[in-house]
Amino acid sequence: MARPAPLIDLTDEQRTLLEGISRRRETAHSLVRRARIVLRAADGEHNSAIAHALDLDEDGVGQWRRRWANAQDQLAALAGQPKRLRAAIEELLSDRPRSGNPGDFSAEQICQIIALACETPPEPLTHWTRDDLVRETIARGIAPTISASTIGRFLKSGGPQAPSHPVLAQCQARRRGHLPGGGPHDLQIVPSSAGTP
Repeated sequence: MARPAPLIDLTDEQRTLLEGISRRRETAHSLVRRARIVLRAADGEHNSAIAHALDLDEDGVGQWRRRWANAQDQLAALAGQPKRLRAAIEELLSDRPRSGNPGDFSAEQICQIIALACETPPEPLTHWTRDDLVRETIARGIAPTISASTIGRFLKSGGPQAPSHPVLAQCQARRRGHLPGGGPHDLQIVPSSAGTP
């Protein structure tokens, strides 16, 4: 037999904040859905009805109902503090950090490595190799250690994609806003090549 769903009892302040979250255009869609789950649960709807109405999984609806029910006392303690209460509600309805190893490199470090690769290499180098970038990344203190394959992955992931179709290029014959007289030199098709943005 299924266990009964926990009851949700909202204060007027909590309801107002949840309704605001569910209507804000700039709010993340997942946060809007979760606010609607709590509002419907507080109105006495069963998990199955909420799941059907919002096109969600019933277990997911139950999870957010339980999470809210477990936090009701902490939320009640923030009554009369709208900014703190809103922050607590948004945190409660947000995804918790997932298990697994966090990334080894911050976004700032990755940006610094990409910026380094865009610099002109010092003499006598004519171009950067992955091994050169590893040495320079460590020498500049961007990261204590890094592999050449990791450098390659960072540089490969942010590269521009060449269009898969020919690109039209205007002829240089245009002068003073006047179009040339329709000859074959007016417009030329320049085929796109890999690596050309």
